[in-house]
Amino acid sequence: MSSPTDAQYDVAILGAGIAGSTLATILARHKLDVLLIDAGVHPRFAVGESTIPHATTTMRILAERYDVPELTALATFESTAEHVTKTCGQKQNFGFVYHEEGRPADPAKANQVVLASGYRRAESHWFRQDIDSYVFHLALRYGATGRQNTRIADIEIDADRGAELRTVSGESFKAKYLVDATGFRSVLAERFGLREQPTRARTHSRSLFTHMIGVEPFDDVAPVRYNQPSRWHNGTLHHVFDGGWLWVIPFDNSERSMNPLCSVGLTLTGDAVFDDRAAPEKEFDDFLERFPDVAKQFRSATAVRPWVSTGRLQYSASDTVGDRFCLTAQSAGAIDALFSRGLANSFQTVNALAWRIIEAARDDDWSTERFADVDAVQQRMFDVHDDFAYSSYVGFRDYTLWDAIFRVWHTYNFYADAALEHALSRYFAGQDDQVFRSLERGDSALAQAVRGLVTSAREACQAVERGELTPAAAATAIIDRITEERFFPDYLPHGNPDLKYVDISQDKAMEFMQWSRTEAPQWIRESFA
Repeated sequence: MSSPTDAQYDVAILGAGIAGSTLATILARHKLDVLLIDAGVHPRFAVGESTIPHATTTMRILAERYDVPELTALATFESTAEHVTKTCGQKQNFGFVYHEEGRPADPAKANQVVLASGYRRAESHWFRQDIDSYVFHLALRYGATGRQNTRIADIEIDADRGAELRTVSGESFKAKYLVDATGFRSVLAERFGLREQPTRARTHSRSLFTHMIGVEPFDDVAPVRYNQPSRWHNGTLHHVFDGGWLWVIPFDNSERSMNPLCSVGLTLTGDAVFDDRAAPEKEFDDFLERFPDVAKQFRSATAVRPWVSTGRLQYSASDTVGDRFCLTAQSAGAIDALFSRGLANSFQTVNALAWRIIEAARDDDWSTERFADVDAVQQRMFDVHDDFAYSSYVGFRDYTLWDAIFRVWHTYNFYADAALEHALSRYFAGQDDQVFRSLERGDSALAQAVRGLVTSAREACQAVERGELTPAAAATAIIDRITEERFFPDYLPHGNPDLKYVDISQDKAMEFMQWSRTEAPQWIRESFA
């Protein structure tokens, strides 16, 4: 769709990726005049391919809260394969296999969380070019004006009147509110000097990645038997080691998928972030020589697109909200792909921003104060993700410590996901939007408890870096806190380092819900009352 010069919109969104297009869909569904503008075109390559329950449950919330039923097709692998595309893979588990350079694989050094079980359907490995294109065209179907291949030359923002955009071809667009979802090279972050220099992120990492064919399932080539509950190939596999990790995200791991590709990415930390480096193909080959057990997966693999090699991945913003504008998703900040939090954070931001824009348009009140809490949401998510990534990279140096960080990560995710599911069920029961607004504030006893656990784990890792704690002592302190604060009943494995796999069956889930309402600490009982 094209638009005339000097057209006036309620909202202009820069960036038609998954976050910008999802927001545009919601706003257009609620009869706002939306301009969705992008320098590129769909379909296009994008990373951020692995969903997690926090992302897909938020997608279900967006579908219900804002009456966009088409978004529910993205909530499970099965519904995506049926209604959107057959190019995605399934994600039945989160898998982590630990490696030590020059040493054979140890089956006792592996962890897995089963995501798909008797009460939960599989997550997805999104082939992003098809998913992003689906949501972009959904926005157009609801009435958003889409402008692809359109570059912005200048932006003027007036606190009283809104934004004016001028393109390199001389067109002009006006909007009452401007959302920047363009990513690292955010024009607004640069324009208003919002990038923190240096970033406050403690994590230092970079990545190289591509899509490949011929990647063999690790289950078929692993030199030892791991006895994990779900095949590694049926989920997102992380090969972790001192210095980084390798992701393996297959799109071909289901009979319902017609896509032979596999996403492969190597993330490095420490001195490797800043050292001179070889071409990415050579750097990847050198990595495989160091870890021959991993190399077996790639003995017949071929890259089908050029490798991408990044600089340091972390960046942040001092403020993500200003007069008549908001930085969202990857424009606001980023850590890296570890734990697949990017999509979840993007959808959480859309959820927090959409209702505020809808109400601002209704009241014709675009005051900055109405959007201030969106900044709090985004900054909190950034800091939590940074704590996880930083702690993990310290933990990768010693498996015992990494195993403890793994348990912290799953504890946080378990309760964050449970809180979302509980809010959604309450919304179904009463259609009260306040359940989502209350959850968004993040000030419940449950939220404070799990964030406190994450903070204590990060502080323990900092003590390890300073030489004040051994990795073993830090691991013991972390697991002791999980146990002493009774985050889980005894029959779940989080406080037992001998149990490496988390597989919560339907029966165990029902037992947990009963425990959470009767025997659990008060802060848990209050959260699920």
